[in-house]
Amino acid sequence: MIGRACGLLVDLPVSLDAGVWRLSDTPGADGRRARTTLRDDLDMLQEQAHEWTGRFKVQVAGPWTLAASLFRPLGGRVLADRGARRDLAQSLAQGTSDLIAEVRTKLPQAEVVLQVDEPALPLVLAGAVPTEGGFFRHRSIDRPEAAEALGLLAALTPGAVLHCCASGVSAQLVGQSGFGALSVDRDQVDDWEGVAGFVDGGGALYLGCLPTATERAWSVDQLVGRALEVLRPLELGAALADTLMLSPGCGLAGFSPRGASAATSALVRAAPLVDEALR
Repeated sequence: MIGRACGLLVDLPVSLDAGVWRLSDTPGADGRRARTTLRDDLDMLQEQAHEWTGRFKVQVAGPWTLAASLFRPLGGRVLADRGARRDLAQSLAQGTSDLIAEVRTKLPQAEVVLQVDEPALPLVLAGAVPTEGGFFRHRSIDRPEAAEALGLLAALTPGAVLHCCASGVSAQLVGQSGFGALSVDRDQVDDWEGVAGFVDGGGALYLGCLPTATERAWSVDQLVGRALEVLRPLELGAALADTLMLSPGCGLAGFSPRGASAATSALVRAAPLVDEALR
């Protein structure tokens, strides 16, 4: 995820040194490989799906997860430097904008939706990201600065989605940043009232009701039960049902192709049952 995002950065060369991505004066071999791989994937996408109609999701790591994972040339995380944080957020937004434009060119009939992955956002806001040596923690980021960086990406597509599979995500901050949808892992949410407020304010909810830590088969009834267990107490009725989407808790990269297909199929069949039960 971090390597993919580094491949999008504009005017910020990166290199991979001893397993750590860092900013550099010139692009390293791995940085160039990330860009080449992205170009190849886009060409293959056009070849396989050029007639695709409907929604098509483009997924990138968010500025705060990237700032907590990417290091400066002389050491230390980008997260520690306000100027570097700003430059990184702007570079990522420009690179993502360019990516979306290219996808729209290759899939002219698709409705492109951006998903921003921010698994480290709660740690960044809580001041819990360790320094390079591991003995200290980086200072927490102010909410206005966090919202400003996220807003650069939220503005790129209508209905942009912020996904966080970690506990402690702030639904209020997601709304303030301009995102139209919040994607969460059902088992990691610790503030359902905040989620309810986000939905009540017009936001959509992507509920990760299918666990992804290990690959296993989940029945439709099990997924419906897991969804309704947390959604019914919100008492939002049709307002929730009209904007709800069922999803995996996190990505399916660790699943086999057959397992990923079965998981998606089960979610598709569970969705109308949950919709009916909420109305």
